[in-house]
Amino acid sequence: MSTLQAAILGIYFFALLVLSIYGLHRYYLVYHYLRNRNRRPSPAGRFDTPPVVTVQLPIYNEVYVTERLIRAVCDLDYPREQLEIQVLDDSTDETTEVARRVVAQMRERGHDIQLLHRSDRSGFKAGALEAGLRVARGEFVAIFDADFVTNRDFLQRSIDFFTDPEIGMVQVRWGHLNRDYSLLTRVQSIFLDGHFIIEHTARNRSGCFFNFNGTAGIWRTECIESAGGWQHDTLTEDLDLSYRAQLRGWKFVFLPDVQSPAELPVDMNSFKTQQHRWAKGSIQTGKKLLPSIWAGDLPFRIKLEATFHLSSNAAYLLMVVVSLLMFPSLVIRQRMGLGHFLWFDLLLFGSATFSISTFYLCSQREANVSWLQSIKYLPLLMSLGIGLSVNNARAVAEALLGCQSDFARTPKFGVIRRERHRGVRKYADLGNRFTLLEAALAVYFCGAAAYCVTHGMYLSLPFLLLFLAGFAYTAALSAAPLREHLTFLRRRLPAG
Repeated sequence: MSTLQAAILGIYFFALLVLSIYGLHRYYLVYHYLRNRNRRPSPAGRFDTPPVVTVQLPIYNEVYVTERLIRAVCDLDYPREQLEIQVLDDSTDETTEVARRVVAQMRERGHDIQLLHRSDRSGFKAGALEAGLRVARGEFVAIFDADFVTNRDFLQRSIDFFTDPEIGMVQVRWGHLNRDYSLLTRVQSIFLDGHFIIEHTARNRSGCFFNFNGTAGIWRTECIESAGGWQHDTLTEDLDLSYRAQLRGWKFVFLPDVQSPAELPVDMNSFKTQQHRWAKGSIQTGKKLLPSIWAGDLPFRIKLEATFHLSSNAAYLLMVVVSLLMFPSLVIRQRMGLGHFLWFDLLLFGSATFSISTFYLCSQREANVSWLQSIKYLPLLMSLGIGLSVNNARAVAEALLGCQSDFARTPKFGVIRRERHRGVRKYADLGNRFTLLEAALAVYFCGAAAYCVTHGMYLSLPFLLLFLAGFAYTAALSAAPLREHLTFLRRRLPAG
């Protein structure tokens, strides 16, 4: 075996081993979820008089959903004199006029609502929240992003948890307005259900740190201020503040039985933009806070869980390594008569694959989705996770290298049912050059699968086809908006 061949096999198996460890960690989360799922939180008491709550609505170029958001918040079942609403608008398009019109209508109906428009967008969402907090009158602050349509009883079911003076934040579970819009939105809903139902419940009820998700939650104003306020040196200001607050001793509560519905991204590039921001921001937060976490006076298990949580997106870098080296590894072993080592691949892949299946099937069972309906989406779910690896690995690399980028918001179109919508053109994300790399990897795995068929390496085919499907699906959906945009432009060109 040459030095190059040994290096390829060594790197490949190391990456697989680390991925399998992250896979096993999912079993740990499922275990703690099942162990603690019946320990439902309850408020320590009830407020005699409802406290003043400020609801902040950060928006940026959201012309299709701004009115829906404002009207839903104004419909909250809470005493009007105790409810202040801030529309924190950084928009540069007609969204500001829509917001101004709806705010004026709601003010005429007796709501304490104001539009705070910024023209510089400094600090992005964190900057807008901080600016609003400086003039807020609420002892507590609820936050909703533009894609949310909160239920009327949101405050009634969550505010009393703050009768415990140690509680700094309450997060509710995200619902999905357009879960059934397409295969993509269905798979996204499963991803998010796993995060909220399993991860949040397991971490919160086992005494580990968990995080505010940027929306559909309430903060104690004192908690925000004591933790250092909103900061914008990471792309996940919510995750950053959550860990800083818990490091200062504040307690958080997660309410899985209280849902706040939201619109899922309906096209691949919008979804990838969202995932890029979350992946990059989590690694940035890990770089920023893990040294303090390990230096702090915390139990080892909390430190270790925080490390898994904040570093989990680094697995996407390893997934790209595995993708590139899988075929050379197979060829090297086949030519050297080491085909029996394929069982080692299967063992490591299996530990990751079966943990993912267990994790998401458990979340769907708890979300009252049938086993049969859940199982049929598992291959696509795993394929999409693979297909996202290029996009998210780029985010992780940027974070590790200290590359700064703007806060890219996820476009929302007000699309609930399967129908064309004008917003798809106005806020269309046409993708980037990395779609070509995803397409190239799809071709690469097509060739790898053909090689394995011709050489009788049939045990490798299921995994190769999973990677092929993931990259092909991601690349095809990523290219679709550009193709539609070019078709639209051609139709507008004058004849001749």
